[in-house]
Amino acid sequence: METAFWTCLFIVFYTYIGYGIILWCCIHIKRIMGPARPQLSLPEDTSLWPEVTLMVCAYNEQDVVDMKMENTRQIDYPKDKLHMLWVTDGSTDKTNERLSRYRGEADILFQPERQGKTAALNRGVSHATTGIIIMTDANTRLNPDAVKEIVKQFEDSRVSCVAGEKRVMARNGNQSAAQGEGVYWKYESTLKRWDAELYSAMGCAGELCAIRKELYRPMPKDTLLDDFIMSMQTLRQGYRIAYTDKAYAMEYGSASIEEEAKRKKRIAAGGLQSIWRLRPLMNVFRYPIVSFQFISHRILRWSVTPFALLALIPLNVTLVMQQAGTVYVCTWVLQLLFYAAAFAGYVLDARGGVKISALYIAYYFLFMNTNVFRGINYLIKHKGNGTWEKARRG
Repeated sequence: METAFWTCLFIVFYTYIGYGIILWCCIHIKRIMGPARPQLSLPEDTSLWPEVTLMVCAYNEQDVVDMKMENTRQIDYPKDKLHMLWVTDGSTDKTNERLSRYRGEADILFQPERQGKTAALNRGVSHATTGIIIMTDANTRLNPDAVKEIVKQFEDSRVSCVAGEKRVMARNGNQSAAQGEGVYWKYESTLKRWDAELYSAMGCAGELCAIRKELYRPMPKDTLLDDFIMSMQTLRQGYRIAYTDKAYAMEYGSASIEEEAKRKKRIAAGGLQSIWRLRPLMNVFRYPIVSFQFISHRILRWSVTPFALLALIPLNVTLVMQQAGTVYVCTWVLQLLFYAAAFAGYVLDARGGVKISALYIAYYFLFMNTNVFRGINYLIKHKGNGTWEKARRG
């Protein structure tokens, strides 16, 4: 039982802290002993820059169409080389009516039947005529240099995909779901940056990512984490995923913790689905570095760690009752303090009170892990459907 307790504790610690420490050490050793990273740049002559498709897959996005098009106009990239493509999948609102105003600026692919984002991606990529395709969400704002910075990463012929940075905004101080999501993405962005420096980022987020069209492989329509699987499956071809924080997408966080739960449940379900579909990447003999990064950064978080976190409670209680040692009393007290902090964070959030960062981080951490179990239930009931209920943004 002691062995089980320390194993579970190690798994939880390694997943959220230990892996980051190892990454940090590895990249610093690499900086000292390895060759300097090449500085990537685009030709001074803009006529030599590649043509790019900026693709948006949209479902009922009438409220953000004008904002997105205005944001696209502000992108600093030759206008004759930047092609805008909207793929509207089953929209029942005025999305297509709004888009009709921009027919000179954007191509529009409309399909009456809603099949989900993955099916829309498959259609959009097959329609695009450029070598580089950048995907972004309808409700995000890109910084003016985003396209330029992403294209710059493709100057490295080993790069298959580029992941941009996701930045979460809150409309006000009481938007707790956005604050929790924002803290998580700062942590996640740091790991992505370190992953990419060691070898490859572990996947892209759909808010801003890009791929070489020739490397895109159509995915089953029931795929839940399309952006993640799309990018990760290119690693099997010997490429790597680059990451740049100089290209970023800004969006408002979920309108409430209930809306955020919809996202976390789907992401957890998609993560489990991804583990199975990307299982060849766990072959440590064929993909030694990728398998280490994939298991450490993704697989543990989506599968083993939530169970280990849950198991720590009965294991610790039993060891305390058996008087196994003072150390177990101390760990039990620390667990009680953690769960008390998470509960206090929950109460403050429910009452709309002042958010105390330490309490809310504990609450959001527990919230994320709890939704893995909800994700398992979602995946069981999924039954080949590639659509999901959208979470309202703040």
